[in-house]
Amino acid sequence: HLAEIATEIAPGKHAVLLLDQAGWHLSRHLVVPPNITLMPPPPKCPELNPVENVWQFMRDNWLSNRVFQSYDNLVDHCCEAWNRLVDQPWKIMTIGVREWAHRY
Repeated sequence: HLAEIATEIAPGKHAVLLLDQAGWHLSRHLVVPPNITLMPPPPKCPELNPVENVWQFMRDNWLSNRVFQSYDNLVDHCCEAWNRLVDQPWKIMTIGVREWAHRY
């Protein structure tokens, strides 16, 4: 996956990928191309990763307090929740906003 991303980076440019601290993201066996730097946030800081708020919104609104009948039923519900959110781009933008983060 990283090799594929590396091919899309303009010559002479460098990419920084923010990722969580999942074991497969930080494995010492991971081959990171020279034009990519991996940057994990500090542990237990979901406020630094806006996608955490996306998942929380989906859980709060469409996925919590349910008993799923099967794995496929769970996947179907997740896909439905994702598609409902994708139909609301303004909601995605507001979920990811950090009042304390400003671009200068």
